[in-house]
Amino acid sequence: MHSAVFLIEFGAIILALGLLGRLAGRLRFSPIPLYLLAGLAFGEGGLLPLGASEEFVAIGAEIGVILLLLMLGLEYTASDLVSNLKTQYTAGLVDCAFNALPGAAAALLMGWGPVAAVVLAGVTWISSSGVIAKVLGDLGRVGNRETPVILSILVLEDLAMAVYLPIITALLAGVGWAAGGLTLAIALGAAGLVLFVAVRYGRLISRFVSHDDPEKLLLVVLGLTILVAGIAQQLQVSAAVGAFLVGIALSGEAAEGAHSLLLPLRDLFAAVFFVFFGLHTDPASIPPVLLPALALAVVTACTKIATGYWAARRAKISVKGRWRAGGALVARGEFSIVIAGLAVTAGIEPRLGPLATAYVLILVIVGPLTARYTEPVALWVSRRRHRADVSAERAVVVPAPRDPHEADSHEADSHEAEPHGTSGRASNSSP
Repeated sequence: MHSAVFLIEFGAIILALGLLGRLAGRLRFSPIPLYLLAGLAFGEGGLLPLGASEEFVAIGAEIGVILLLLMLGLEYTASDLVSNLKTQYTAGLVDCAFNALPGAAAALLMGWGPVAAVVLAGVTWISSSGVIAKVLGDLGRVGNRETPVILSILVLEDLAMAVYLPIITALLAGVGWAAGGLTLAIALGAAGLVLFVAVRYGRLISRFVSHDDPEKLLLVVLGLTILVAGIAQQLQVSAAVGAFLVGIALSGEAAEGAHSLLLPLRDLFAAVFFVFFGLHTDPASIPPVLLPALALAVVTACTKIATGYWAARRAKISVKGRWRAGGALVARGEFSIVIAGLAVTAGIEPRLGPLATAYVLILVIVGPLTARYTEPVALWVSRRRHRADVSAERAVVVPAPRDPHEADSHEADSHEAEPHGTSGRASNSSP
């Protein structure tokens, strides 16, 4: 009986996710907010609370995080990461300062403590690579001049996660400075070692993993990823970081083949992950934090636009391209939920999960709109200001019209001031 209930519940979840994904595809926006809403509906306090399948959903959510980070790592090669780190690190620092500080400040103002401040800083800092990549493709901007700037910022954010996630893991576990420092050193050492090996021996690794048979390639890549993720988690680093490093280490045909094979699995388990996060958020807990989430969304949307504008101007992109770069970076999504999910599991602040859910729901919906309309709105405001400035300058230059009576008195004064010799000559010339 328990098995039958489990199958019914899990089948209903997967079917609902498929229908929601179709709906999002027709509406041409990210399905993430619909998945989160589905989790709220299936969780405690929702319309159809789950029971038997919740444990399996939790395991599926963990696999979803691992596959999200693996696929993200497959998008980049080690040489790409190294070159971006050398040339665009200033933009990464500006991005961190502009967008992490508002989240940390909001947590401290609400009295949540320093650990929650570090967590909320990560939630507001990291943009959604998946949503942004989809929006750029839908808008036909993949070949635009500002797109490499956008991708560079996203790469730096993803690379920063290799350092940030171990710090968060150590803080949430409540370990001391010595253990936390050791965890961070292990994470940095592992990341550096993987980058070194990938740069020097990436072809050999890919040749070892690669196989003509899709089944064998899938099994080797998936098994290696989950194995490394488990070892990383055992070392208190982060399963997500381990998966990300495996993706970076693969390149060439192996990366391309693994990407095409794992994409459907990634989408399935990522959807399960968003549902799982929603399951642990009581819908009744969202309204009290909705106003802070909205205020934080407005502030960090503006700071992301400023970040993209600054980075594009530094790269000598035109004004239109600067606004497009800023608007494209606004969306938050998978990473924000991953970070908040770690905090929810640790139980450091009960309001953090609902706030993160509302925050991501707002910006994952607003993000595609800002990507599309930031440039035309900014140019419209600029033209309005220019017209106002021109009108003001004309008002200063053009003199005011004089009073006609004043003009007549001036003419009379000029006649009286004429030399008498002139009037005499005129009178003498008359007959």
